Amino acid sequence: MGKHYPTITPEIQTFIERQHLFFVGTAAADGRVNISPKGQDTLRVLDANRVAWLNLTGSGNETAAHLLEVNRITLMWCAFEGRPNILRLYGAATVYHPRDAEWVELLPLFPTLPGARQIVVVTVDLVQTSCGMAVPLLDFRAERDELNDSMEKRGPEQVAQYWHDRNARSLDGKPTGI
Repeated sequence: MGKHYPTITPEIQTFIERQHLFFVGTAAADGRVNISPKGQDTLRVLDANRVAWLNLTGSGNETAAHLLEVNRITLMWCAFEGRPNILRLYGAATVYHPRDAEWVELLPLFPTLPGARQIVVVTVDLVQTSCGMAVPLLDFRAERDELNDSMEKRGPEQVAQYWHDRNARSLDGKPTGI
């Protein structure tokens, strides 16, 4: 049976911090719904109603485009080990870029990762847990190095060009703010 909470409790924060993977769900007013997996050491609980994650360069930038139009968002974690659990954080999000003052404030919270393109801050208005009894048990082996290696090889100038060429518009042609 699912439970609802108005805030991220200390127990829920501990659960979040132990996970290696989370999912981000967004949608604009029309067009495609996007669900995006996120990994690495890129998420921080800021307080009982706010989280931030360092969004790394990817083949698309759907989340940013959707949030420019409609800032609703859902983050989801599944327990792949231990007792079953699914956690969702519902709220509104703001995207910050390297050009924004908030970027300078938030960036020190994260490890230095090549290709960091945005920091997304979510103001949480509902925390929900559910059973997760159908989620399989999986063993975590390691983070993948391919993304960081690729961004390191490209260097800042080529990464910026990649953003311009591949991350400036969503699949539906919406601007992403890059």
